[in-house]
Amino acid sequence: MLRVHFTAEDFARIRLAPRPAPLQELNAALTTAVTQRGGPLFAPWRGRTLRSLPAASSPLADLVPAGRPPSFLDVIGDTMADGFEQIRATRPGLVRVELERVYGAVPVPRWIRGLHAGDETAWHTLRRAQQAAFETVLAPVWSVVQDLHREEFTRYALTVAEHGVAAALTGLAPGSRLHEGVWEWPGAAPDRDVCLNGRGLVLLPTFHHPAGPLLQDTPGHPAVLTYPAGPGLPPTAGGPVVSAEALAAILGRTRLDALRLLAEPHTTTSLARALHVSNATASSHAAALRSAGMATTTRAGRSVTHQRTALGTLVAGAWPL
Repeated sequence: MLRVHFTAEDFARIRLAPRPAPLQELNAALTTAVTQRGGPLFAPWRGRTLRSLPAASSPLADLVPAGRPPSFLDVIGDTMADGFEQIRATRPGLVRVELERVYGAVPVPRWIRGLHAGDETAWHTLRRAQQAAFETVLAPVWSVVQDLHREEFTRYALTVAEHGVAAALTGLAPGSRLHEGVWEWPGAAPDRDVCLNGRGLVLLPTFHHPAGPLLQDTPGHPAVLTYPAGPGLPPTAGGPVVSAEALAAILGRTRLDALRLLAEPHTTTSLARALHVSNATASSHAAALRSAGMATTTRAGRSVTHQRTALGTLVAGAWPL
C-alpha cells in the first residue's frame, strides 16, 4: 500500500500538471512495454513498440536493469528539451546514489559511469536514446495524449469545484481513501509511506501505464505522483488498437459477439437466441464477461438482464464492426 501523508499546507499545494510531460510519458510507456503490464489487450501494442524501437534507443535498457529506473529520469518538462535539461541539472551526488541503488553489485556499463563523471559524451548518448525512443513510441500519438490530458485536467478541476479535493483525489484511484490526512492506495507496491511535509504534490496522469501509482519523491521538491488515466488502452494515431482477430483469439468468437450484443440489455434467453446457442451457454459467456469486468448482470424476480460495462464498450470499440 502507498500512503501519502499531507499537512494542511500540502493540501493547499496540490496541483494537476497543466500539460503532459513527454519524458515521464515515455518512461511510463517503456516500463509498460518491457514489464508486460496491461494484460493481453496490451499485447499488440507492446509487440509493435518493442519491434519498432531503433538501435539508437538501446542505451535506455542499460538504465533500467530489472525494471528499476533511477529517479533522476522522472522529470516534468513541457518538451523533450526541457525535460532533458532538468535531468542534466541533477546533482552529481544524486546521480551516483541512484545508480548505486539501481545497480547494486551489478557491473555498471562504462557510458553510465560517465553520467556521474559529467562526461558530455555519456549525457549525449542518453539524450539521443530518449529522443529516438520518443520519436518512435510517442510522437505519432502525442496529439492524442495532449487531448486526453486536457480532458483529464478538466475532469479533475470540475470534481474539485463541485465535490472538493478529497473527492478529486480518491476519484483518481478507485479503492483509495483519504483518512485523517493520509491518502491510502491499496495494492500499490512496494509498501511505502511518503511524508510531504509542506512540499505539496503534483498529479500527473499517464496514458501508457495501466497500473499505478508511480511516485517521485525528491528531497526539497514537490512529490510527483504519476497515475493511470484515460480509456485504459494505449492511444493510437488512428485505426483499431486491437484487431478483430486478436480479440477473438483472446475472448473467443462467440464471446466477442456476445460482448457486441450487450451494447443493449439482453436477458439470458434473448442473448442465447441472438447467438444461436443454448441458454446455459449464453449464461456462461455472460458470467465470463462479468468476471472480467466487461458486463453486469441484474436480477428482477426470475429474470436476469446482462449489459456491457464501460470497459466492455472500450474493448468492443477497439476493432471495426
